[in-house]
Amino acid sequence: MEFLDVVDKNGNPTGEIVAREIAHREGKRHRTAHVWIVRKTCDKVEVLLQKRASNKDSFPGCYDISSAGHVPAGADYMPSAIRELKEELDLEIRENQLIDLGLYKKDTFDSFYGEKYVDRQVSRVYLLWLDNNIKEFKLQKEELAGILWLELNECIEAVANNTIKHCIDIDELNMVKDYVDTHKDE
Repeated sequence: MEFLDVVDKNGNPTGEIVAREIAHREGKRHRTAHVWIVRKTCDKVEVLLQKRASNKDSFPGCYDISSAGHVPAGADYMPSAIRELKEELDLEIRENQLIDLGLYKKDTFDSFYGEKYVDRQVSRVYLLWLDNNIKEFKLQKEELAGILWLELNECIEAVANNTIKHCIDIDELNMVKDYVDTHKDE
């Protein structure tokens, strides 16, 4: 069973710890770490999307952030981001490779498999420049059905127009775009 710190609206632990299932059933605010992997190809920037496994308890079969996961109780954002990259994509990353884009707060109200799902997240969003081919990633089959490189502007358009099945929040994706646009000459 996975336990999470309940946090305030700024991501600070309140001292309460709950099981992940309870956090999602009762809408307890908790922390997640999100990593967007991007690469430059010619004059374009591409973003890596993961396709969630069909057996996931939420958003099965949807395209999602490159790597993301809950921050376990007592842990912090950065180690959780690094752990998720290793587990999901078999990537060994150092802290100084992750660029902190800031906090993103989101509340999701849905239902899956007939159960109420309330996901109140305070997410630390990171960006990772990584020029790997699809074949260089080793996927965690329990979590991922596949991965896909997609040009960043095409991805934004696909998410905004729902032309791909996804669970990506456009505002968070725009955090990535804003960073890339302001640092394109580096």
